[in-house]
Amino acid sequence: MYRRVYEALMLSSPTSDLDVFKESKEQNFLESKEAVMSLCSYLQGLNSIENLDENRLKDEFFKLLQVSLWGNKCDLSLSGGQSSSQKCSPLIALEELKPFILVNDVEHLWSLLRNRKKMRQKFPTTRVDFVLDNAGFELVTDLVLADFLLASKLATEIHFHGKSIPWYVSDTNKNDMNWVLEELKASNIKCMFECGSNWELYFKKHTWIYQDHMFWTLPYEYCAMSWVAPDLYAELQKSNLVLFKGDLNYRKLVADRKWGFTVPFHQALNGFHPAPLCSIRTVKAEVQVGLAPGQGEQIAVTDPQWMTIGKYGIFQFDGTL
Repeated sequence: MYRRVYEALMLSSPTSDLDVFKESKEQNFLESKEAVMSLCSYLQGLNSIENLDENRLKDEFFKLLQVSLWGNKCDLSLSGGQSSSQKCSPLIALEELKPFILVNDVEHLWSLLRNRKKMRQKFPTTRVDFVLDNAGFELVTDLVLADFLLASKLATEIHFHGKSIPWYVSDTNKNDMNWVLEELKASNIKCMFECGSNWELYFKKHTWIYQDHMFWTLPYEYCAMSWVAPDLYAELQKSNLVLFKGDLNYRKLVADRKWGFTVPFHQALNGFHPAPLCSIRTVKAEVQVGLAPGQGEQIAVTDPQWMTIGKYGIFQFDGTL
């Protein structure tokens, strides 16, 4: 019904570009400016990223992955559309938040990208895809991670997948991406201006590519992609690593079923294996797989609502290294 209403509005020129969530998404970014500034400043302060020794490079990679994970807390659907901005630097609490990562497969991501970088003569390109979730502050955390991947040569090409229509309160579409870049470029704060300018240039050079597809807003679990949207499935097969951001993407990856906590992630994907993939998600819905025996039950003793409050996170990987 929502799709039909939206399509009807698109036929009318005064409402053809309507996004009823636009104000909330922009407010989330504007109220998070201090955190955005600290993150841009941190990225700009990593001089000569490609020359970092391997241990430092790995540490920074893990750090920015965690920033991208906890950026997923800024979800307007979880807050009922109320302010969910990031008020302070996302970097200062990473050590304190580590115990709340229930599945942590970041070593797999590092091994995959590092090995391809070391074999650059054999693998001249390394493509990483982001299936985006929230606009606003979370989008900035994804862009910072993408910039780091490019600067470190862990990736040579980044693809961003957004929604083709306004969807699910704060989900990213092309207008949201463009708006964030323009806001950053208009900033009188040097690090924010430089990030916005650099990121715009990446898109112009097609080192970064934005794509949308109607499948992302259709009512299908992702294991149906190969026959519902074979063009999109074929596109993801070109990737070396697909990062699925957020809770809704996780629910569609595992078909939103009441799985047992210990069911393997690979099994729950039900044949959806276009490329090595990783879900980066703070847990906000009552579905979770791939936990150790007794792990979910143990958490429920102290946090009965742990599956819906966004307090816990996962990096859940599937694929060959």
